[in-house]
This record gives sequence, C-alpha cells and structure tokens, in this order.
Amino acid sequence: MSAITERIDNITRIPPEFQKARLPAPKSVKIEISPRCNYRCGFCALRTREVQPKWDMDFDLFKRITREMREAGVEEIGVFYLGESFMNPRLLVDCIRYLKGELRMPYVFLTSNASMSFPEAVEECMKAGLDSLKWSVNAADEAQFEDIMGVSGRLFERALENIKAARAVRDAGGYRTGLYASSIRYDGDQQAKMETLLDARVRPYVDQHYWLPLYSMGAFATQRERELGYRPTAGNQGRIGALREPLPCWSAFTEGHVTAEGRLSACCFDATSHWTMGDLNKVSFMDAWNSEGFVKLREAHLRRDVRGTVCEQCIAY
Repeated sequence: MSAITERIDNITRIPPEFQKARLPAPKSVKIEISPRCNYRCGFCALRTREVQPKWDMDFDLFKRITREMREAGVEEIGVFYLGESFMNPRLLVDCIRYLKGELRMPYVFLTSNASMSFPEAVEECMKAGLDSLKWSVNAADEAQFEDIMGVSGRLFERALENIKAARAVRDAGGYRTGLYASSIRYDGDQQAKMETLLDARVRPYVDQHYWLPLYSMGAFATQRERELGYRPTAGNQGRIGALREPLPCWSAFTEGHVTAEGRLSACCFDATSHWTMGDLNKVSFMDAWNSEGFVKLREAHLRRDVRGTVCEQCIAY
C-alpha cells in the first residue's frame, strides 16, 4: 500500500509532459457525487453558494463520463469534489462498484468529514472496492468545532467514533482500503491542540496522517476567515512538506474536477461554476479538457500572468 502523500505529490507536481496548454487525459479526476454537505465550515468554498443544492449527481451521467475518462487514460477517480459524498451513501457505493467492477479503474479514493460515514456505509464502500478513504479532521475540541464547522458539537464526537469504527470494520473484514487523515495547520497554538487529539483519537485508526495549509478555497478571503483568525495560503499549494508554486496552478493541468451537474472546472475550489471549461452533458470529457477556454487559461498560467482570466482574483496574485 503506497503512502497517500506520494499519490498527492504525484498529482500536485506538474511533470514536463503536462507543462503545455493542450494536454493528454489527466491521471486523476475528482467527481462531485453529492454537492451537499452537513457542515458549514468557515474556510470552505461551499459557503459561497447562495443556495445550497438539494440534489445529487445523475448516475447515468456518472457512468458515461467515467467511461470516457477511463478510455482516455484516467487512472484515478475521486468520488467527491466539494460536497460530502456520504450524504448519499447508496449512490456513493453504486459509483464505487461501477468504477471498480465495470471500468476496472485502478484507484478510487474518497475524502469525508466522517460525521455521516456510519460503519454500515463504510463497509459497503470497502466491499465495493474503495482503495482510499481519507478523513478531514480540522478541530481540536467541540467548542472549536462549533466555531469552525458552524454546526452542533455533537457531530464532533460522532465523526471521531466513525473514524474508530471504520478501522474496526476494515480489520474485521480484511478489506484493502487504505485509511488516512489530514488536518489543517492553523496559526497560533492550534497545532499543539490538534496533536493531542490526533494522537488519542485519529492516528491509532489510520495508516497515515498529514498536514495541509489553510487554503483560500478559490480566493474567497472573507470576513468569516478574519473572524476565525486564520490566514489562508495562496491558492492550492498542495500539502505541507511539498508545497507548490501558485503559478502555474497544478489544478488546471494534472487533475480534472467535475461538479454534480456535470461541468468540468479548472479550479479545485469551484463551488459556483465560475471556472467552468465545458459542460459534460453536451461535450465529451476530452473535448472539455482541451476546450478553447481551457487551453487559453493554461497558456496564461504557463506565462505566469493570469491578468484578464477567471483566475485573476485568486488570493495568490
């Protein structure tokens, strides 16, 4: 089982053959199974949506676009994008089963906040062949959880219980799913508080834990972030220990991002379809991946000058 950080670094690193405007299929694509989430995190791009969606991705659309992706050469599919995929566990399991059974997708991965990942649903994901399940753990106690996630502190304990239960499910069933966790490294004494929690409640139940910077989530440096007292980093620079330069942004070159309505986005934090490069309801995945708009945007990134593009307002610049 390879370390999850190696896979992450292989995606955030733009290899020479991908340092051009027109590209082969990306190795990895994230697909928004559900755009819904039961958290209201102060740092998340989902907060920029004026109306939160109440629907999920159409399964027939999912099957068509992932078949196109596999035929084009995609090797890794994330069954999530911005929302919480365990909001619709039945669809989630069906998607994993289709990817691993019908398409023989080499690697299928998922990130979750753990609060809705009850043991029964987790086991069905593991049975379906899920390769990687990563937990996002970003609060040290219930009070901080309520401040940052914007929901009841009861979900804090539930998430930690589900993380522990998932390890027991995997061990009892002998499943091959890798279990991982990441945490945002905030300013001040947050890291020390987090270390205590992680050592007691998270690290014993995962194969690897790693740290992330506080992303700006598409450059929306809001009053909420200032209230929380946390300063975001420029764009998405990857994980701490292997940070990448903001330009060119790897998100537009090495990984695809598809919203629940089927739009291919150039940004890994696009909750408002502002960075749409193609509608997969109308065009094929590769046609959208190398659409005129996407090619021109990549050209600007390669020049390290994104003035006049949809990326101009990113906090990185």
